[in-house]
Amino acid sequence: MALILVNGVRLEVGEIAGPPGARRSPIVFLHEGLGSVAMWRDWPARMCAATGRAGIVYSRRGYGASDPVPDVRGNGRLGPDYMHREAFDVLPALLRALGIEAPVLLGHSDGGTIALLHASRHPLAACVVMAPHVIVEDVSVRSIEQAREAYAAGGLRDRLARYHADVDVAFWQWNDIWLSGAFRSFDIRPDCHRIRCPVLALQGLDDPYGTLRQVEEIAPTAGRFELDAVPDCGHSPHRDQPHRVTARISAFLEGLP
Repeated sequence: MALILVNGVRLEVGEIAGPPGARRSPIVFLHEGLGSVAMWRDWPARMCAATGRAGIVYSRRGYGASDPVPDVRGNGRLGPDYMHREAFDVLPALLRALGIEAPVLLGHSDGGTIALLHASRHPLAACVVMAPHVIVEDVSVRSIEQAREAYAAGGLRDRLARYHADVDVAFWQWNDIWLSGAFRSFDIRPDCHRIRCPVLALQGLDDPYGTLRQVEEIAPTAGRFELDAVPDCGHSPHRDQPHRVTARISAFLEGLP
């Protein structure tokens, strides 16, 4: 892994080599609200191998080995537009630094939301999202409240500490904003309607953080849009149904021009 300076912040970035002579657009993986490079484990490499593409994984600020957020529960607290800023400011700067144009974005949860937002303004080869959030549902808030209780009890904190240099920053920057009153009006459906690249959206039918409405309402007004409701699957399709999900994404990308 390397640390790359993006907008004055060091971000943890890992590269996955594609097959020799590969000319297809690389896949850029965007992690969930408590994720990091390490939390993807080996799935990005397997996804890249299955599709014959190179890949990039990175940890957002405050996650993994990337720079922390100072005073994360005070002056550094994230605002309701934190995913917009990641999609419109940080990600474009990272792609420029890596010399990547029009990649495939593959995002999970918060990473899926960021992918959709970026796709609403920037050209992409494709946008693949797993369990994204386009609105805030009551079921999401209840599960995030339960996550706070599990973190305070210590079990969740201990598990997450293996993947983050500053686990408290990683947890509170996500949990505080999601449980704030200001975030209840979060709604990116108008942005999603402007997406023009091919979109594949996967949603687990047993997801405690969101319902099928999250993917049904992406509804771009132009371009190809496919939706897959994944049975026996919670919030992490790539972990709960890895073979099905890898095959589904591979087939979708194989059909691109």
